[in-house]
Amino acid sequence: MSDNKHQHRPNFLHQISAWLLHHFQSLIFSLGKVYRSPSSTLMTVAVIGITLTLPGGFYLLLKNIQSISGDLRASTQITLYLKMDLSTAQAQQFNNQLKDREDIAETVFISNTQALEDFKQNSGFGKSLDHLESNPLPHAVIVLPTPETDTLTIKTLLSKLQALPQVDIAKLDTEWLERLFTIIEIAKRTVIIISLLFSFAVLLIIGNTIRLDIQNRYQEIIVTKLIGATNSFIRRPFLYSGVWYGLFGGLLSWLIVELSLIALSGPISTLNMLYQSQYHLITFGFTDFLIIICFSTLLGLAGSWLAVARHLNEIEPK
Repeated sequence: MSDNKHQHRPNFLHQISAWLLHHFQSLIFSLGKVYRSPSSTLMTVAVIGITLTLPGGFYLLLKNIQSISGDLRASTQITLYLKMDLSTAQAQQFNNQLKDREDIAETVFISNTQALEDFKQNSGFGKSLDHLESNPLPHAVIVLPTPETDTLTIKTLLSKLQALPQVDIAKLDTEWLERLFTIIEIAKRTVIIISLLFSFAVLLIIGNTIRLDIQNRYQEIIVTKLIGATNSFIRRPFLYSGVWYGLFGGLLSWLIVELSLIALSGPISTLNMLYQSQYHLITFGFTDFLIIICFSTLLGLAGSWLAVARHLNEIEPK
């Protein structure tokens, strides 16, 4: 029994090593074949790269929009106009009480005197306002909710602050924020639909390329089957060809998007200077790069597998 075990183990290891060796040979052979057909390879890779650029570009655009919307969400604030009969000391005491709340990140107190001075400077009616017998403006407190607060929680906080006896009017404009996040949600689903459609287009492109390759090697496949080669043996070089097409197409799409961002960086820097902004474009990270390459490679494998499964079985020696 022990002799049989020792005999089966080397045979099993030999089969595994032979299987791995043939996969490696198929990988190198398919790469050499792709290299030997530069014109058709460049056309196929270019079409795949351009096709994948659109969903990749839309995805990156969505990430930048979400980054801007995150800053807008963080800047959401509630303005409290206090009762007119509150003194400055009472208003400041109320402001200190608000700072102790857990659902409020920060408050900014604006006295009615400061508000009137600001209004005089910005409105252009400074001389006319000097003749007022009393200050018509109330004290105000700007409330900044915690950054992770969602829209519903902000509305709840608004209701609570409005109910306080010191508050006359509590103001918050959230409709624009809700519209923004609705538009972002529509954009997300649009990107998903576009990605699915263009992924299907890549499958068709690679499948058609592999189909033509199978037709060109029709006689070679017939001879290989006559000497006893299995379909899996014949299939491997075609599958690896699809892998190479998908890999190179993904690299090209990533390169196109990065070059496009470099071309846009100049105008965006000028726009930042004009608006005194610190916004920077979000580019593909290392994780995004891996996702693009893996996704395009899997598309290449899937497209070649579908083409080979359909057309290879139709070729049989007569």
